[in-house]
Amino acid sequence: MTESAYARGGDSPDLLTETIGATLARTVASFGDNVALIDAAAKREWTYAEFHRDVRALAAGLVRLGVSPGDRVGLWSPNRFEWVLTQYATAEIGAILVNLNPAYRQNEIEYALAQSGTSVVVAAERFKDSAYASMLADARPNCPEVREVVLFDSAEWAALLTEPTAEEAARVAEIASALSPDDAINIQYTSGTTGFPKGATLSHRNIGNNGYLVGELLDYTDADRICLPVPFYHCFGMVMGNLAATSHGAAMVIPGPAFDPEATLAAVSEYRCTSLYGVPTMFIAELDLLDQTGAGSGASGPDESGAGSFDLSGLRTGIMAGSPCPEHVMRQVVDRMHMGQVSICYGMTETSPVSTQTRVDDPLELRVGTVGRVGPHLEIKVIDPVTGDTLQRGETGEFCTKGYSVMKGYWNDPEKTAEALDGDGWMHTGDLAVMDDAGYVRITGRIKDMVIRGGENVYPREIEEFLYTHPDILDAQVIGVPDEKYGEELMAWVRLREGAADFTQDDLRTFASGKIARHKIPRYVHVVKEFPMTVTGKVRKVQMRAEAVDILGL
Repeated sequence: MTESAYARGGDSPDLLTETIGATLARTVASFGDNVALIDAAAKREWTYAEFHRDVRALAAGLVRLGVSPGDRVGLWSPNRFEWVLTQYATAEIGAILVNLNPAYRQNEIEYALAQSGTSVVVAAERFKDSAYASMLADARPNCPEVREVVLFDSAEWAALLTEPTAEEAARVAEIASALSPDDAINIQYTSGTTGFPKGATLSHRNIGNNGYLVGELLDYTDADRICLPVPFYHCFGMVMGNLAATSHGAAMVIPGPAFDPEATLAAVSEYRCTSLYGVPTMFIAELDLLDQTGAGSGASGPDESGAGSFDLSGLRTGIMAGSPCPEHVMRQVVDRMHMGQVSICYGMTETSPVSTQTRVDDPLELRVGTVGRVGPHLEIKVIDPVTGDTLQRGETGEFCTKGYSVMKGYWNDPEKTAEALDGDGWMHTGDLAVMDDAGYVRITGRIKDMVIRGGENVYPREIEEFLYTHPDILDAQVIGVPDEKYGEELMAWVRLREGAADFTQDDLRTFASGKIARHKIPRYVHVVKEFPMTVTGKVRKVQMRAEAVDILGL
């Protein structure tokens, strides 16, 4: 008889039953002289003892600023050491860190700050063409709960990091001792199908354990150094990266504020990293650079291209996640980048994030063709999306997960929480999956048409709602179409109002620039009189995607 599509992870190792601050303190006690954090761009590094000192100083500074347990502290910045210090300082005092995407534009930042009730924001002054300081100033009239904005590199930021008095240090310790592992500690916004992002609310128990257990399955020890070109505002960076490192005494290595293949490989080489993270497009860019430089097999020193070459011989493992990995890319990562123990992870923000993971000794075909099997202390199943019944292995249905990693809920949104979490605690992911006889899972599609562009989850409905605000657009539908570089790209099908002129990609880019993040601006535009519809009046996006492949010659 065929087994049901249900699996439960093992009970070892034990779950952590402490706050993130307590885990960090234990690590510092054991590995105080180990390197904890390296910021390659800033040319700075911290031992665990030094890192803990600065985390507690910042925690005391935030308390001086009036931050109390449960207060929301927004963090708007690309990857830099201040991000990591703030992550742990807020956890130390029970403040709820609100992750703000560095790509946000005015509408998005105002929504996130207002919806979360953020009272204090710490931020970079600017990054690339994003003037954070200016946008925050413009946002404050519409975000009345924001009472303080502190910019990195300012006197106010330096004041937050001054050495605390004995009384202030005692106050931080008192606050920390009263916290519970089940306290909310983080809000991460996920784009919603209604057009409004939802704030997944996560606890110490959620993300502290997920980072720890991901690290356990990668065999991390205090000898590991993890290169993190993935963004910290995602769980990929701050949980699978930072929390995996600090629960094992390993080092966090920031190669740069945003992904750059040369800076990433240079950091791996210079700091002898043993682990490297990325979405498939990042690894593709790194492999392309190795082709240009002729490096990657232990070479070092400059080459004819002037780009330099990279000694990657220290690499052992890493994580590839965010979208399916082509087999030829995985084989090159294993062979040319020395990552014989690279792991594939699957999850979502609402599950802290990892639910399934390949093991370091899994055959390559499983790491290419599946997203692994259930993690420790978790349950997974594949159900019929209509009836809710658990299917048999080999049948395709909706992937659900349950256990310590499932979020507390969407911030101030019980209705959406109830839609995602059922009464038995199962998180309904909206992803279509199939489980094989050995418990390995393949993700085969998405129920709600989510598009994954270069590892970024993009929800068409959010972009459609934005397009409706254009005076010439009567209706809009956004779909994902195949793309060699990003996996998927966005295409907008639009119906124009009577009398409107033609609507082009340039028109769309001009309209959207500065209003929504760049990765959400559709690359292709197709003007139609009508959308393909079902007999019941629903738009047939499956047919649109098929037609788009022909239209674009893909």
